[in-house]
Amino acid sequence: MEHGACSGQNPPLTQVYRCLLTGRCPDRTAAEVADVVFSGMCGPVPGEEDRERCHDNSVERTCMSVSLVDRIASCLTSRSVGPAVTSYCEEVLRLLLGDGDLMSQLVHQFQSEDLIVSHLAAKSVSTCVFYSLQTSGTICPVWRQTCVLAFHRSLPGTELDACLWSLTEVCKKLLKGAHQVIFGELLAAFDSALSSLCSKFLPEDGGTQCDRGTTLCLLLDLLEVLTASTLICGAAVCLKSQKITHSHSSALLETVSGSSEYFVKKRVLLLLKSAVLQKAGEDWASGDVLLSGLKHEHLSSDMSRLAHSVLTAVAADWLETVQVESASFFGGTRAVRGEEDQKPDCVMLRAVSLLLLKSAELHIQSAAGTAGWSRATEVYGYLQSLWSFLRSCSVLLSTLTHRCCWIGVLFGEQDDDMMEAAKAALSIFLHHRRCSGLEDSAELDAACASGNNPHCIFLLLLQSVSFDHSVLLDFLISTETCFLEFLVRYLKYLSADWPGFIAACGRIGCRRALQQRSSPASCGGGVVEQKTKGEPGGLRLVQYGSSDESGPEDMEVCHDESRTPVCENSQLNVNDDVKQEISGPPGPIRQKQYESSHCLSQANAALKRRTEGSSSSSSSSSSSSLSVLHSEQTGPNMAALSLQVSTSERTVLCLSQLRALLTRLHARKLFPYNPSSLIKLLAQVENRSQHPVPLQ
Repeated sequence: MEHGACSGQNPPLTQVYRCLLTGRCPDRTAAEVADVVFSGMCGPVPGEEDRERCHDNSVERTCMSVSLVDRIASCLTSRSVGPAVTSYCEEVLRLLLGDGDLMSQLVHQFQSEDLIVSHLAAKSVSTCVFYSLQTSGTICPVWRQTCVLAFHRSLPGTELDACLWSLTEVCKKLLKGAHQVIFGELLAAFDSALSSLCSKFLPEDGGTQCDRGTTLCLLLDLLEVLTASTLICGAAVCLKSQKITHSHSSALLETVSGSSEYFVKKRVLLLLKSAVLQKAGEDWASGDVLLSGLKHEHLSSDMSRLAHSVLTAVAADWLETVQVESASFFGGTRAVRGEEDQKPDCVMLRAVSLLLLKSAELHIQSAAGTAGWSRATEVYGYLQSLWSFLRSCSVLLSTLTHRCCWIGVLFGEQDDDMMEAAKAALSIFLHHRRCSGLEDSAELDAACASGNNPHCIFLLLLQSVSFDHSVLLDFLISTETCFLEFLVRYLKYLSADWPGFIAACGRIGCRRALQQRSSPASCGGGVVEQKTKGEPGGLRLVQYGSSDESGPEDMEVCHDESRTPVCENSQLNVNDDVKQEISGPPGPIRQKQYESSHCLSQANAALKRRTEGSSSSSSSSSSSSLSVLHSEQTGPNMAALSLQVSTSERTVLCLSQLRALLTRLHARKLFPYNPSSLIKLLAQVENRSQHPVPLQ
């Protein structure tokens, strides 16, 4: 058979590849295809003419051969082809991997100086290894031996990079496919080698670290997969290598303040952020997979260790060593020159802020009631350090007169991070309130000085979404944020501290009146944006069966409430039905352009109806005033409108509308979980607002 060994077009390889892409069996036999692949991997056939030209095309031939092997194995692992093609691919792989021992040739390509060949070889090997694990549960001995030796040697280069990438890819495929048992066996084979590798690349004693950015980033990708495996596998797999992110957290923090490239520093911070939020792997693993395993018994101690490392570093002025460059754009980055007003890299700022906030939250939770006052004061000191760091990095944050605005300003473009920050700030505040012994007013003043007054944070959130209850509904049904947990905890506190809420309303109202023509912009130049991504029909919209399950410990609101999901069929797509329940056409989350006369006429009409119909139910009052409170106005006469409709009234009205909408959706079985406890809390707030408490 003529293989066309020196042909730059490689007709046999190309034809077979195209046939497999379209799901058809190639015209050539399995033995012929195996022969073509071998000739491409092993180079020109001896005795052929024009060896120089063949040598020039050898890289292309190798790439084509390796890519074809990957395509054949992918057809089998994806099970996306018919029985005839499946049998054909199985026969080709049997000839290549069994009789021909092609895996040795592929693994040898890890050392290729051509980065494309090395990467394609790693990609092909990972697919073949996954296929072998999937079908027989055996680990390829050649691949395993090569990777173990590379990890123990720990010499940066193409071979180590290919080994890291291939192991990461195989682990991802096993975890996504819910093959926890096979994953445990695979990881056990590499456990000691990975520990040895990380001890050299991330020394805990502060020794010399690897300065090869590519290798470090590949290692960080693997660490994220290993960290995610603790959430996915739970107690089923508990190995030393899964804890590397937590056990080497001090070394990772040292990498951020060291001499590594900026993209490595950012990657480290994002890894630590995902670890402290317990969201590692959320980019490639579905929510159901991440929640499939029970938490192992050492998780809390691992998280405490990570938090302790972060807070110890902050106490040692680690924040002063964190480098924050200007924001990236399509052309790359550029250094800030002089007084040039450039936006900072908010990805870094958000990562640092969340890492410190969540570490502080874990720190107080691990206290278990001991050393309460000293620990509460210590945590507020960390917040002050964070505030100083943010002011030094962002001109916009440094100009804020009300520190509680910082969460909305910094996290306005990331709803999920913003809710995590708000929830952590609330936990820190509640702990300080329990331990400080201060009066409520003094406690709230101290919270404002540290930027974590929960009343201010919640009011500023409502203001940023124009007091639109439909946006809150989106947050409640979304799996992307922890808004349900935050809202339940805040509403419980709100009912217990109404005077503090009224005081915060006065503070926010005065600030809003003074800044009618300007509002805090996020680091990206915008405000909170509404997320309207459609949820796949086969996925649950939330991980809770009831709003009772919105959080741990004191998050239980009504223990007698049923935790059975309202929608027993998880295939229900509620988005369209929910939208039909919300009156009025959908609009943007923040509408700033309204005609002054139209706004004033609506306001006057609404206020007149509110005065004449004061005896009507709260739900009717909510519906009548919706048009007034739907957007944030900036017209010339809006100062009068903001005086007529106070911040406290707008807040209560928004929550009242949310309660009415939740009640209707729950009654019609259109809400994805049982919101009864949340509805009760909202009703308590409405009742509390009707008590004779002086408004602004």
